[in-house]
Amino acid sequence: MLPFARVSIIGLGLIGSSIARAVRAQMPGVVLTGHDVNAGVRETVRDMNLLDDVTDTPGAAVIDAELVILCVPVGIMGEVAASLANDLPPEAIVTDVGSSKASVAAALTQALPNHIIIPAHPVAGTERSGPEAGFAGLFHNRWCILTPPEGCNPAKVAQLQAFWERLGANVEIMAAEHHDLVLAITSHLPHLIAYTIVGTASDLEEVTRSEVIKYSAGGFRDFTRIAASDPTMWRDVFLSNKDAVLEMLQRFSEDLTALQRAIRWGDGDALFDLFSRTRTVRRSIIEQGQDDDRPDFGRADH
Repeated sequence: MLPFARVSIIGLGLIGSSIARAVRAQMPGVVLTGHDVNAGVRETVRDMNLLDDVTDTPGAAVIDAELVILCVPVGIMGEVAASLANDLPPEAIVTDVGSSKASVAAALTQALPNHIIIPAHPVAGTERSGPEAGFAGLFHNRWCILTPPEGCNPAKVAQLQAFWERLGANVEIMAAEHHDLVLAITSHLPHLIAYTIVGTASDLEEVTRSEVIKYSAGGFRDFTRIAASDPTMWRDVFLSNKDAVLEMLQRFSEDLTALQRAIRWGDGDALFDLFSRTRTVRRSIIEQGQDDDRPDFGRADH
C-alpha cells in the first residue's frame, strides 16, 4: 500500500527533482504534481516528463495533494507556504527538505496554523543544482531526519516515515533544536570553512588564482567541491540556523587556537593524538556506509 496517492513537490531543483525520480522508481502509482517559481525550470521538468503535471502557480499544484514537500530555500519557506494556504486540502501533510529545522517549523506553523506540519531533512545532496542534476538514488542509504512538533499525530509521522523509507532513506526522529546543533557541526560549519578557505586561497596576492587551481591537491579540491554548493541555499541556512552555527563556530575557534599553539610550540604528541582521533571518526563513517572507502573517494586523476 502506498503511503500517499497524490504528492506535490514545490521547488524542482536537485532535491525536488530527485524526489520525483525516486517516487517514479519506487512508487510508480503515485500521482506527482509540482511547481517551480522559475519558468525555465518548469519547462525543463515538463520536457523531462518527471511529473504528471507541472503547474504555473504553486496553489494549483497542491489542490488535491495528500503530501506537499517544500523544496525551496529555508529563507522563503514561510512565504511559499503562505502562498499555498488557500488551495491546500485541510488533511494534507506539509513537509520540507531544509537543512535547518527550528526556524522552518516556526515559519511553516505561522503560515499554515491549521495544517499538519512535519519538518524533515534528507541529509543528502551534491554540489550541483537544477532539475538536470537530480537522480533517483540520491536518498538511498542516507538519513532523513523528521522533527515533528510536540503533540503531532503519531500516525501522520509514521506515514511520512514510510514515504521516505520507500525512497531508500534511513529515518531518524529528533527534536528540531537538537537537529540544528547536530547539523551545525556535521554540515553547516564544514561548508562555512570550505567557503572561507577557498575564498582565502582565491584572494591571496602572492599566489595567483591560476596557481591555486593548477596545483590543487586532494584536500583543497574537496573544499572547492563543497564551496561550489548553491549560494542562495547556504546563505539562508546560515542565517536561519545562526545560533547553533555560532555556538559551533566558537567551539571550533577554540580548538583551532589550541592546534595553533601545538604547532607553534612543536607539540608533536598533541598533533599526533588529534590526527589519530580524527582518523577513527573517518573509519566509523565508512563502516556505517555513509561514504566510499576507495582511495581518493574513487576519483580518477587521469
